[in-house]
Amino acid sequence: FIFASYFWTFSEAVSSYPLCIARCSGGSAEMDMEAKIQKAIDFKLEGHRCYKEKKFREAIGKYHRALLQLKAEEQRNAVESTEIECYDSLTACLLQSELVNYERVKEYCLKVLSHQRDHFKAMYRAGIAFYHLGDYECALRYLREAKNREPTGDTVLPSLICTARDVKILYYNSSKQLDKEL
Repeated sequence: FIFASYFWTFSEAVSSYPLCIARCSGGSAEMDMEAKIQKAIDFKLEGHRCYKEKKFREAIGKYHRALLQLKAEEQRNAVESTEIECYDSLTACLLQSELVNYERVKEYCLKVLSHQRDHFKAMYRAGIAFYHLGDYECALRYLREAKNREPTGDTVLPSLICTARDVKILYYNSSKQLDKEL
């Protein structure tokens, strides 16, 4: 099997590809996080005020509410981390299937990359998906980026070489066709 993915730059690929849905909603998630943190700070300040006024029971409630705001943020981070791991593992499983759904592999890899832009396995697997979907340029871009981030070994190199070969053949054939038409 040939596996590959190619974007002019990796950040262009992730930011420009329409399936980066998670990234689009990331702005509202950041705003939500900032609002929760601000709420926690407000509750803490109210707690300080209550403490100074010797309203200890009320202060305890305010401090607890501040902590609950922060706890919700920790849970959100845990949910996001688990979600990323699940999508990553799903792509590994899908690629081992008898009939691989490369469109779904691509979608899940892009979800992972929208949260973790330097996720080696997602880059590599996105390259595999793009290659098999016939988008050799995207395949090559992702594979190049994966090769740059590869922790050990030469997992990506064979796929990168085959994809580069296929891109050259594709361009060669299209230029020959263009010459014939002219």
